[in-house]
Amino acid sequence: MLGRERGRRDTARDESPRRILQRPGALLRGELLPGHFRQFLDGLRLDGLRRPTGHAPAQRHGNPDAVVDCAVYAGGARRAEPGHPRQVPYPEAARIARRRRNAFVWLGLHEPDQATMTVVAEVFGLHELVAENATSGGHRPGVETVGEVTRLVLRAARYVEHDRLTATSEVVETGDITVLIGPWFAITVRHGPVGPLRAVREELETRQDVLRHGPWSVAYAVGNRLVENYLEVAAHVERDLERLEEETFATVRTDGIAHIYQLKREMVEFKRAVLPLAEPLTRLLEARNLPAGLQPYLEDVRGRLSRAVDRVASFDDLVNSILQARLAQISIDQNDDMRKIASWAAIAAVPTVIAGIYGMNFAVMPGLDSPYGFTGAIAAMAGLGGGLYWRLKKAGWL
Repeated sequence: MLGRERGRRDTARDESPRRILQRPGALLRGELLPGHFRQFLDGLRLDGLRRPTGHAPAQRHGNPDAVVDCAVYAGGARRAEPGHPRQVPYPEAARIARRRRNAFVWLGLHEPDQATMTVVAEVFGLHELVAENATSGGHRPGVETVGEVTRLVLRAARYVEHDRLTATSEVVETGDITVLIGPWFAITVRHGPVGPLRAVREELETRQDVLRHGPWSVAYAVGNRLVENYLEVAAHVERDLERLEEETFATVRTDGIAHIYQLKREMVEFKRAVLPLAEPLTRLLEARNLPAGLQPYLEDVRGRLSRAVDRVASFDDLVNSILQARLAQISIDQNDDMRKIASWAAIAAVPTVIAGIYGMNFAVMPGLDSPYGFTGAIAAMAGLGGGLYWRLKKAGWL
């Protein structure tokens, strides 16, 4: 026993520095350092002063795993699992949905980080690129299929209430929602404060005939709600445009056009959310794995989306018309101001010319020796200036 221990110590003592360096973390553990330096390094390690090898991911406050809700659905209804009255942890929900026939999981996430999506990808078998794209927002509406998972990206829109349109008013606020549809799961990933899906889930749970179609029913419910929001936002924006049109053609108009440009910028953001959705929705209707029972519902969504697209396009034309009319009004106002300035300059030129002539200090000039010369000059200035004012007033320059 003692011989074996002594042999191991001799082997460790005879080990070359090159072999020690080949072991992972040997240098960091101080295996090449003398004993007292090694103890000093161990003290630093225990005190937590060793330099970190990487940045720790930022911790989310309040909801670390970004899960809004998770449930298992089967037979057109939400299944309550023992021990989980409100929501089921998604690893357990995935295990239950795999074992149960015609069941699927709906996992709702809000702004998950990369670490969370990595775990979700492992549980649900997602491709790493699909999980990576789901962690960031600002994507253009579209649809793609990777393996058995269909990725649908939608843009949510919400109208921001305001008393009066100004140069900094926010009219339309947008966000994005990614729907990942698999054979036995549907994952919704939301970015931004726009588009909460709690009401969508509650409404879908009351429609068992739609919920029986599986994970694709989630895609329909989300798309249906977003298109309804488009139409609601369009109705509010239409009222803003009506008020703006009334202000533009009112007798007393407001100065500036910055608020019109602000509305145009907001319409560009709204248009980017609505218009690109038509093509992905058409491709979704042509998907082979789409349940036949959901096609009429998605056709209805596409029809209402077409109305929203037409309204948004008409809003863009109307904003351009209002802007052109306001620019024309500003140009006319500037011309009126220039005519007024020119008219008063012409009136002021009359006494200036007369005073300039009599200020040339010539010895012989008409009226210099007359006691009525000054009065006559003033009368001439007033008469000519008054006559010029009357003529310009009649011409509409003043």
